[in-house]
Amino acid sequence: MENLNSAVETLVHGSNTLFLLMGAVMVLAMHAGFAFLEVGTVRLKNQVNALSKILSDFAISTLAYFFIGYWIAYGVTFLQPAAQLANENGYALVKFFFLLTFAAAIPAIISGGIAERARFGPQLCATALIVAFVYPFFEGLIWNGNFGFQEWLKAEFGASFHDFAGSVVVHAFGGWLALAAVVLLGQRNGRYRDGRLVAFAPSNIPFLAAGSWILIVGWFGFNVMSAQSLAGASGLVAVNSLLAMVGGTVASLLVGRNDPGFLHNGPLAGLVAICAGSDLMHPIGALATGLVAGALFVWAFTATQVRWKIDDVLGVWPLHGLCGAWGGIACGIFGQQALGGLGGVSLASQAIGTLLGVLVAFAGGLLVYGGVKAAVGIRLSKEEEYYGADLSIHKIGALSQD
Repeated sequence: MENLNSAVETLVHGSNTLFLLMGAVMVLAMHAGFAFLEVGTVRLKNQVNALSKILSDFAISTLAYFFIGYWIAYGVTFLQPAAQLANENGYALVKFFFLLTFAAAIPAIISGGIAERARFGPQLCATALIVAFVYPFFEGLIWNGNFGFQEWLKAEFGASFHDFAGSVVVHAFGGWLALAAVVLLGQRNGRYRDGRLVAFAPSNIPFLAAGSWILIVGWFGFNVMSAQSLAGASGLVAVNSLLAMVGGTVASLLVGRNDPGFLHNGPLAGLVAICAGSDLMHPIGALATGLVAGALFVWAFTATQVRWKIDDVLGVWPLHGLCGAWGGIACGIFGQQALGGLGGVSLASQAIGTLLGVLVAFAGGLLVYGGVKAAVGIRLSKEEEYYGADLSIHKIGALSQD
């Protein structure tokens, strides 16, 4: 009997490790989606830089999170013998890998907002600071219960802040960090003339669409595998993610008047918004969440560029910052049993947790990017921006010249 129990325990640990590893690989693949979404959106002279930023940011994020960030968030370090790290089939290591892919999404989100005029080295420095210190502080606050914030919410409002897969912890946080960086960087040269927006058309719609599809597919690892165990895997999360994605697509198609840029970002808006409550909502609530998110993205992207003259290249603040915040609130609405959800969630807690995430992210972005700007500068020169980041930084263009 003892041998049987041991074998079952080994099988459970092995299954959970494999389950989470598959999730980590799927979210890792999403970084290719971030890369190609940016490559397809920026002008041809900045495509190499877009690809180079995403991969370099991931490498820097891994080092920052492995040595500092994961310890700040969860109090766990890996400075111990490999024999100890390999316990339970190395589940603790795979959990780190999975959560790293979330942490590395933060600079990948920011990258799209600051494209075409940010210096390469200073951006990598900002990535290191954000993934080592700023993001893990809020991650640990919400997902590890650090500093008693979640206990306080539960005592005051009957439920802690619920964010199953990171609408606020990852997406809103990254989007509001990006807004701070975009504001500090300023507009691209020539983007506005006599107060009017000058169109900078996407360089490659097929690349943009490919990036969107890669993100869509990987997102099911992002959401479903957030259960972090095979026993916790839920078909409800999968179907809610699907319907929110479809809702975002339909809304962006209609409100965006068939624009392919809006169309291919709409499903991402829905997926951003459903992360928080994907394990609680009824599928119809998830559909409604996605519909609102898709329309919100189109409206906010247009207002950001035209009315407010904030030059957020990929619209990462509307997509991640605003739709992520909507997701945190939507969880408190559609997660209620009265609206078909599973319950156990408080709208007040959702509003407070979302607001805190926005404030910490925006303040952290101002601190990090403001500090880097003061120390070494964060923007390309006018000449470098004119010739493009590809030639100015990487000394090669996306297309060979025969």
